[in-house]
Amino acid sequence: MEEGMTEEFIKPQSLLERIWDTFPGKRQDIRSYSGLSLAYIGDAVYDLVIRTAVVSRGNRAVNELHRATIRYVSANAQSKMVQALMDSFTEEEKTVYKRGKNAKPHTVAKNASVADYMRATGFEAVIGYLYLTDRMNRVLELIGKGIELTGLAI
Repeated sequence: MEEGMTEEFIKPQSLLERIWDTFPGKRQDIRSYSGLSLAYIGDAVYDLVIRTAVVSRGNRAVNELHRATIRYVSANAQSKMVQALMDSFTEEEKTVYKRGKNAKPHTVAKNASVADYMRATGFEAVIGYLYLTDRMNRVLELIGKGIELTGLAI
């Protein structure tokens, strides 16, 4: 071991902690967020995870990447995933899911039923909640398991 170094393990900062450090300021209690606010950030996190998985499979034309990605990010796909995952949710996650699912959106997806859109919104709320509570391992676990259970292998 180099001089001056200790055996103490320093936990690396999560992405969320680094974002908070970069943009400091007052933060609102996560429990007060609306289901739609949680779904808003959850949609972005879910999209980033899926795009990362798709891109990691190889360099391709952007339109091919887009076609590969839309299989997973549609309201229909997310609705199927959340239905398959429901028994895997904790009570806390089920509560957040219901908040997101029962929220009153101002728009509806053009290629999805209202029921699928509402289930997808609930799923995105869970992803957003887990992200904002710094539980990315759980986010990845749920997305991976959902893809596996629905047969949508990337």
